[in-house]
Amino acid sequence: MALIGEYGTDSASRILLERGGRLYLRSNGADAALIEHDDGFVLARPSGDTSRVLVRRGADGATAIVLGDTVLPRRRLGPESGNQLVITPVRPIAELRREAMASSPPAESGSFRAPELVELTRLDSTIHLEIRYATANNLFATPFYSQARAFLQRPAAEAPARVSASLRARGYGLLVHDGYRPWFVTKMFWDATPPEKHVFVADPAKGSRHNRGCAVDLTLYDRATGMPVEMVSTYDETSPRAYPDYPGGTSRQRWYRALLRGAMEAEGFTVYDAEWWHFDYRDWRSYRIMNVPFEALRGA
Repeated sequence: MALIGEYGTDSASRILLERGGRLYLRSNGADAALIEHDDGFVLARPSGDTSRVLVRRGADGATAIVLGDTVLPRRRLGPESGNQLVITPVRPIAELRREAMASSPPAESGSFRAPELVELTRLDSTIHLEIRYATANNLFATPFYSQARAFLQRPAAEAPARVSASLRARGYGLLVHDGYRPWFVTKMFWDATPPEKHVFVADPAKGSRHNRGCAVDLTLYDRATGMPVEMVSTYDETSPRAYPDYPGGTSRQRWYRALLRGAMEAEGFTVYDAEWWHFDYRDWRSYRIMNVPFEALRGA
């Protein structure tokens, strides 16, 4: 399946995907089957038209496909190595942390529920953690959290515990990358990011649903091996492959993504339209933006 990916340009791209063990080429929202041939493929369209598709290969796999006289280079949509996009902080992290810790979240009016942040692993020990912002394996290649822990408001925390139980019979568990995020960390993200890349981080002037303890970033792991499953994109990838409805990839990758989404939506979560791993709990508006560091949370 080394051919799977996108080919062409931003304005005229085609997706090579797998479905049911066969390759398909998607163009303008329509799929046409690829039938393997001696030196490439035959593209069989639903209309009955056929044409040859040649594959150009390099040391690392396919480099382009050729349709007639048109050469479509392979697009490097995201970090093929499995690492996320890395943003170089515009200022030293220690300096940003001091400023953020001395700042206050935006004022909010209205009636809010009393917060009750609960540690996910206290509810279900089979929920695994890979808290990227407690490591250097994240968007900024530097740790932001002093502890690798995941919290949510109690109703939002109890829901993934039920999801975990429902997935157990299928042989899968939940692997959490992030949950509640103190507001000062969101401010650090924003201040560390060049203005032209602010689209990738939340605006601290508005706060995020992570700050309210009602958003969780997660994927699936195989209970038999303990290893994460392979999704269509990597976590925190900033390419179209991260969209929850992206049509590319393999049948199994899309099945895993759909399994996770269906299980989470059944328990009151909604997937974010640009990230298959990010889910917001239905009652997020009922909670204030919070700025309590992990060290001050007991977790029960």
